[in-house]
Amino acid sequence: MRTSLRNTALGIAGLTLAGGAIAAPALAADHAPTGVQAAASAAAASSAVDSSKLTPHGVQGEQSRIDLNAEQTDNVKGIIAATKKAGMDERAAVVAIGTALQESKLENLGHLGDRNDHDSQGLFQQRPSSGWGTVEQITDVEYSTTAFLDGLKGVDGWQDMPLTDAAQAVQVSAYPDHYAQWETQAAELVAQHWNS
Repeated sequence: MRTSLRNTALGIAGLTLAGGAIAAPALAADHAPTGVQAAASAAAASSAVDSSKLTPHGVQGEQSRIDLNAEQTDNVKGIIAATKKAGMDERAAVVAIGTALQESKLENLGHLGDRNDHDSQGLFQQRPSSGWGTVEQITDVEYSTTAFLDGLKGVDGWQDMPLTDAAQAVQVSAYPDHYAQWETQAAELVAQHWNS
């Protein structure tokens, strides 16, 4: 009886210690400074994500951040799935997610009436009139992501560009530097969801 109680107590202590060790990366992420360090911590927790691929050029300028709801998180996962299906790596997903954060805050936007930029719609604010596809296509997460990535593949040396330059080469925005502010959050999201 005494041995059984001792073994039970040791087992509970072991589970508590193991639980703390397993939970430590998640707790540390809650208290870690934002930015590339947080992405690196998240990447370390998921050993298959190479953090050096996420932000190989560092980040430029002040970084922005938004809280994501379930729909936005599903869109992140959809972008990552489409990136993998296209045979592209984590960096391509960071560029795509950073672009979608700037263009739509990861919301699959329909036509916004007077607030619409011409006929731009979807996660990437692609325009049917510019040849991106039909409204139904560009508001489909897989289709719109694949279209964006096809554009990215056509940019010579995109892998060696800062995110904002790679995104601008595809999007041709009137505000080319605005993509840079989302690189940290995009890297963190890829580190968190690449293997989920």
